Amino acid sequence: MKNLILAAPVILFTLAGFACGEDEKLPPKVAGANTTTTHNDTASAGMRAAPNNDKMDVNVDNDIVKACNIKFENPVEQAPKFDFNSDELTPGEKNVLEAVAKCLTTGPLTGRTVDLVGRADPRGETEYNMTLGAKRARQVHTYLGHLGVQADKMRETSRGALDATGKDEEGWRKDRRVDIRLTK
Repeated sequence: MKNLILAAPVILFTLAGFACGEDEKLPPKVAGANTTTTHNDTASAGMRAAPNNDKMDVNVDNDIVKACNIKFENPVEQAPKFDFNSDELTPGEKNVLEAVAKCLTTGPLTGRTVDLVGRADPRGETEYNMTLGAKRARQVHTYLGHLGVQADKMRETSRGALDATGKDEEGWRKDRRVDIRLTK
């Protein structure tokens, strides 16, 4: 009986850890989701303009970075990161999105269409991760819309944890992002 009482907190802690995560199962194909890309869908497909840029949670495609001449002072330390189970934009993400919005509304990419691909880390249920990725893409869409980007110039999709590669907290943070890519 004494062993059972001592083991109860360990069992409860373990069960709580499983209940609060983001799943590593592959989500089913979502109707209307853009699953074909011309880029690698992992973190390396994001901002290649600066070293260690795969830490950005709003990953801006290299084509956009070049065309808009977007500079990132310190992508490792200043990079915004979606918190676990969160779709809230941080001030860092908003700064990145302001530069993208300016380029899409009055800059060299005026009138171009972008894909917003929401992603999640591999913990939790498949459906939850797809929904969370969609919420993250929706947040970026809404914010860019407030900055003047026309709604019909943005296409949202979610990949959930489909392309997640993280195995620990550092890797999972890279998985929790939205990729912004020029529509081809």
